[in-house]
Amino acid sequence: MAISATAATELAATGILDLFGDVSQTAVERALAELRAGRPVVVEAEGRFAMAVAAELASPALLSAMLRIGGDKACLVLTPARLRALGQGEVDGPRGIALAGLDGARVMALACERGAQVEEELLPVDAPAAPALELARLALLLPAMLLAPLSEASADMLPAVTVRADALATFDQRLSSDIRIVSRAPVPLLAARNAEFVVFRGGEGMRDQVAIIVGTPDPATPVMVRLHSACLTGDLFGSLRCDCGDQLRGTVAAMAKAGGGVLLYLDQEGRGNGIANKIRAYKLQHEGMDTYEADETLGFDLDGRRFEFAAAMLRQLGYWQVVLMTNNPEKADTMRRSGLQVVDLRNVYGRRGAENVRYLIAKRERAGHAIDVESLEEHGTAAVG
Repeated sequence: MAISATAATELAATGILDLFGDVSQTAVERALAELRAGRPVVVEAEGRFAMAVAAELASPALLSAMLRIGGDKACLVLTPARLRALGQGEVDGPRGIALAGLDGARVMALACERGAQVEEELLPVDAPAAPALELARLALLLPAMLLAPLSEASADMLPAVTVRADALATFDQRLSSDIRIVSRAPVPLLAARNAEFVVFRGGEGMRDQVAIIVGTPDPATPVMVRLHSACLTGDLFGSLRCDCGDQLRGTVAAMAKAGGGVLLYLDQEGRGNGIANKIRAYKLQHEGMDTYEADETLGFDLDGRRFEFAAAMLRQLGYWQVVLMTNNPEKADTMRRSGLQVVDLRNVYGRRGAENVRYLIAKRERAGHAIDVESLEEHGTAAVG
């Protein structure tokens, strides 16, 4: 319910409104929850408005409603990566396909199925399209959205969260600066009896992030650090498709042996795409694609992760000089851009096997990871060097 200007002024004087923070940023957080719950949001960009909802939730009722609202302007919006996978070559931004004539099965085929072909006309999209796709990414949904243009008056009438594109553009930066410690405790580990878990809240989607302090690293000297993105399949269940579990356990053991280090366990499953999309990609890998081909088929770019908030975690813990344990040059570049001193890099290797050799080669050839795949031990133990 709207309040009068006088009432708003009185509330502001009490300081109560400060509890709600920047309402434009709060709108982004609420929109992510709404999209994951299957409800539409309103996106505003450059003075244009559109109702947006996740394409993966397309039902007959939803498609019918979008067509009633947007008419022949209602469309399915796809990313450049997905369009490449559909054989459309390089495009300079998202494109749309009119919803008229599409059913739910066709929407999903265009959004993510391997081998799908575009028979429909590709349409230019309005300004809200790109921020709508970014919302899908942040919500860990398939990067494909249904959009129906709205007038400003219609947008104001809908009981939906409205997200401004400029607020979305600063969302990552704000979450990096707002990340904070919420709990900590000693947790002895099999490979490191002297270890402490420090839980932060923040980063994309306000999810919890964990720093594991191994031993007693000295903040006055360069500290061994690994940024490890969560991998449920590899870290917990020992998946043979990747090398993540080996890297996790190998770095903890190396830190314990060296007397100390910090492992940041980041909630960025599937290179930031989420567990549902990771399993979709695994299915495509099982059918013969490499890891990056699978992600592109689903509409994702090479790597959707952000590491700026990881640098903020390290700064809060008092660590500014790091020996970064990684094969990924992007992690080192981000730490430097975020104000940390990367004193040295150490590669972290897992085991090579028939199930993950193509994955390892793809990381080297497609993303520039420093991995000498051919020299890795086929059934040996993880190594840090």
